[in-house]
Amino acid sequence: MDEPLEAQLSAEIERLMTEHRRYSLRLNELLTKPYLSSEEQLEEVRLKKLKLHAKDLISALEHRATAMA
Repeated sequence: MDEPLEAQLSAEIERLMTEHRRYSLRLNELLTKPYLSSEEQLEEVRLKKLKLHAKDLISALEHRATAMA
């Protein structure tokens, strides 16, 4: 695989993994609350979608990196 492309893919995967962890941490904060306001409920749904999207992108990039190797 082309070294610069491999470095770019690795950097993007790492960035997405960092985002995924950040979303997970915030979701855990929200889920420890006994009651969520309507804004927090919307944030929970948004974070779950963002987390899933990040995971999907990570999987796609990892698959692409494997296919190019």
